[in-house]
Amino acid sequence: MFENLSDRLESAFKQLKGEGRINELNVANTVKEIRRALVDADVNYKIAKEFTDKVREKAVGEKVINAISPGQLMVKIVKDELAELMGGKESVFNTNGTPAVILVAGLQGSGKTTFSGKLANWLKGKGKSPLLVAGDVYRPAAIDQLTVLGGQIGVEVYSEPENKNPVAIAQAAIREAKAKNKNVVIIDTAGRLAVDEAMMTEVANIKSAVNPQEILFVVDSMTGQDAVNTAKVFNDRLDFSGVVLTKMDGDTRGGAALSIKYTVQKPIKFISSGEKLDTLDVFYPERMAQRILGMGDITTLVEKAQAQYDEEQAKKLEKKIRKNQFDFQDFLDQLQQIKKMGNLKDLMAMIPGVGKAIKDVDISDDAFKGVEAIIRSMTPFERANPDVIDMSRKKRIAGGAGKDIADVNQFMKQFEQMRQMMKMMNKMPMGRMGMGRGGM
Repeated sequence: MFENLSDRLESAFKQLKGEGRINELNVANTVKEIRRALVDADVNYKIAKEFTDKVREKAVGEKVINAISPGQLMVKIVKDELAELMGGKESVFNTNGTPAVILVAGLQGSGKTTFSGKLANWLKGKGKSPLLVAGDVYRPAAIDQLTVLGGQIGVEVYSEPENKNPVAIAQAAIREAKAKNKNVVIIDTAGRLAVDEAMMTEVANIKSAVNPQEILFVVDSMTGQDAVNTAKVFNDRLDFSGVVLTKMDGDTRGGAALSIKYTVQKPIKFISSGEKLDTLDVFYPERMAQRILGMGDITTLVEKAQAQYDEEQAKKLEKKIRKNQFDFQDFLDQLQQIKKMGNLKDLMAMIPGVGKAIKDVDISDDAFKGVEAIIRSMTPFERANPDVIDMSRKKRIAGGAGKDIADVNQFMKQFEQMRQMMKMMNKMPMGRMGMGRGGM
């Protein structure tokens, strides 16, 4: 995501390297390259020009202070303007209502149904009790898909397979939600391959009938400027409350994310990547601007870690580490928590300075599979007592995992090195270890 744009912007900033001051000449060349980079990222030329005019106005005449180079100063100006272009600050998501009704709209293939499942899962994690509604009465697999998604996350799905009236279905679903004390209703609506009057009328009629707290326009971010144009048509008719950008893990140039707020004056509320139901994030303009400029996004990384953090489990693990009793089962449990946080390469790219270093490295989510296979081939006794694993046991474990004995030896050597490091840390004062409350 945004890799080409990030490279082009970095190249533009290099023009200021070694300069003692930002002036009309060097800022003009840099701004021209920034504008070209934005247009190549499928940002509308008018938006790109207005953006770079603001950057130029803020940059010209700025003096370098406190050892900040002109290049660093320009990066800050561009970061601030990018964040402002994408909305400035995160938008509030309204779930006030009895129940709150969320209407999900967009073209066919944009990822509406998958997003509806992800949103239900996200709301469930916030303590809400959502009800999914199958309002797409045309696509044969739509009801089945939503039912499967609901089953995976433990959320009830309301559907009427024989009813072809989506307005009546939506109204009945709200009555069902009230009867079952569901406090959020998420209505997945039908889409088309292109904007047409029948689809727009249907969604508008559902809106009038249920008076939703939120109307979310779901758009495939890989469609770039076309997504922005479609958003304008939908907004003119529906006056939606926010945008959801899906498929952010694809080969997107970033034009939709950078242009859509400017065009429709509605905030991006969520971004989604992949098919896993836990890959939904609130959209933070400043964090996205930092990621575009290669600064990482450590805040989101910490939040993802906290979402998987189990305080009781962490306390038990801390005690085991202090007693030098960290074992293979503990290691396997930690791997599972990391995997729940999302795509491994995306997570690493959130660490400042790492994103650019790994952009050409193929980091598969299956990277841990070999290690997991080795541990799962151990008996419970062996997992809890690493020191008992002799050569005979290693051969059996290797055979069970489909690995060579050398692979098992290498993993066990690395594991032992990690245990030794933990043992050394045990000798340090608690404060220096950084393992106090919430430190894991």
